[in-house]
Amino acid sequence: MKIEKINLQAEYPFLQGGALECISCEFPFDYGDVSAWKRPAVIVVPGGGYNMVSKREGEPVAHAFLAKGFQVFILTYLVAPDGVRYPEQLLELAAAVDFVKKNAEKFSVNADEVFAVGFSAGGHLVGNLCVEYQNVPQKAGVALDCKLTAAGLSYPVISKINGHQGSYEKLLNGYTDDEKAELLKTLNLDEAVSEQTTPAFIWATATDPAVPADNAIRYALALARKGVSYELHVYPEGGHGLSVCSEEVNANPQWDFKRMSRWVDDCAVFFRRYVQEKF
Repeated sequence: MKIEKINLQAEYPFLQGGALECISCEFPFDYGDVSAWKRPAVIVVPGGGYNMVSKREGEPVAHAFLAKGFQVFILTYLVAPDGVRYPEQLLELAAAVDFVKKNAEKFSVNADEVFAVGFSAGGHLVGNLCVEYQNVPQKAGVALDCKLTAAGLSYPVISKINGHQGSYEKLLNGYTDDEKAELLKTLNLDEAVSEQTTPAFIWATATDPAVPADNAIRYALALARKGVSYELHVYPEGGHGLSVCSEEVNANPQWDFKRMSRWVDDCAVFFRRYVQEKF
């Protein structure tokens, strides 16, 4: 296994910051063509309300997908206390996708199979890229190959109408009311879905007190209306920030973690609809 940390700003000077932790398995056989062995990639994007970046939704998720045959990358992006706002986080994620694709051979990755999994506000960030990847080069001022193959959205923030208000306050801090109203036409992600939007696996819990499942349902319905492939799971019970749904990273044992933890398997299966590797 190889672990490497990348300073994204050093690679992409238009960024204000951002870091990518790269965790990749090496060629597993004792002999054969190393260059021919590839894995799909998953970029893990933790949540935190655009106010922090959760550790619980980073490394545990990365290791879960590493075990399922993906090379994994954990994005640490700048947030409001760092003095940034939209579109900085979008550009950092876009740069991370571009970096993985450009360095696919180095990480034994199939460059046509780059996915992302986001949580809560991180789910909003991944969804933002899904609906807006075509606008990123204009915002960044440089060409970026940042279209994801498919995405996983875990209890995502989707709409300010019934979403996590704090996430939008942090993301849009400093904009005027008129500017916010215009930006929300895109940042209310369900309103920005088009036929070109990236396919998505989406899951949430019906009793989430922080980000209502209405957000996940809104996004799934928007994808359905545009004919974009999706899969939606709403589990009947569970709180917010469940990560991989294990007792190790959740203090409350009352929920059916065994059932909810299936989201990792289901998401991996959804992603594998878009990959050529047979293992």
